[in-house]
Amino acid sequence: MIEISASMVKKWLPARDPWGHKGTFGKVYCLCGSVGFTGAPVFASRAAVRTGSGLVYIGVPSAIWQVIAAKSDEAMPFPLPDRNGKLSLAAESDIRERIATCDALLIGCGVGRSDDSDKLVRRLLDSEKPLILDADGINALSGHINELSVRHNAITILTPHEGEFVRLGGDLSLGREQAARDFALQHGVYIVLKGHHTIVAAPDGRMAVNTTGNSGMAKGGSGDVLSGMILSLLGQGMSPFEACCAAVWLHGRAGDLAAEDKGERGMTPCDLLGQIPYAMKKL
Repeated sequence: MIEISASMVKKWLPARDPWGHKGTFGKVYCLCGSVGFTGAPVFASRAAVRTGSGLVYIGVPSAIWQVIAAKSDEAMPFPLPDRNGKLSLAAESDIRERIATCDALLIGCGVGRSDDSDKLVRRLLDSEKPLILDADGINALSGHINELSVRHNAITILTPHEGEFVRLGGDLSLGREQAARDFALQHGVYIVLKGHHTIVAAPDGRMAVNTTGNSGMAKGGSGDVLSGMILSLLGQGMSPFEACCAAVWLHGRAGDLAAEDKGERGMTPCDLLGQIPYAMKKL
């Protein structure tokens, strides 16, 4: 088990090519949102932009597309077929067409639960692109964890809090560290087990723990920001373990900077987003 440090993150972050263009720094896709959960795709996509992505696409149900479009300046939202405000199976072909052009994919932030959306998540597991599953993207695997086997040659990152982890079949009785390690080894995935001292576990047995962050981050939307940051670093070509560790540390550091400015009680995920550039710059 290593403790993630500023020096490690500084070493891991990819150099910024002075001759690069928007395609150089990664094209990423956020498949997020549903009626009632319009903040999640915005938080995730803005985090990806703030962390350095060149092009950020958002796929959302048609029912909320106008809301997301009004909130999005840098990221590019596209409407997808929906049913009762959630993504429908009819969206699959459009999604696959977009995935083919991207370097990494995030599914789940604010997606909600329905038969169609759950089935859609599981159908998309066969993509060869690096994939992050968060929130209801993770919940869609409850009772279907064996379907992850289709991704045995692909990069898969799961970002559960403890409740989601248990629903997946994780066993916390031996402690968070052992639980995350065992799950990652068993299923061939990277686990970011969120909470106080977030743990990162790799399928090869590597483990890391984070010590940045504070209680002001315990608000809806903070996890969406973290997923967008991991997505961005994956899309920029970082290895999955280093991308997870760097994003977790930077996310916590941005939270600490936000707390210094606004206080832990009053800070919001928007404040967290605003501090990501400074967390990176201060390295």
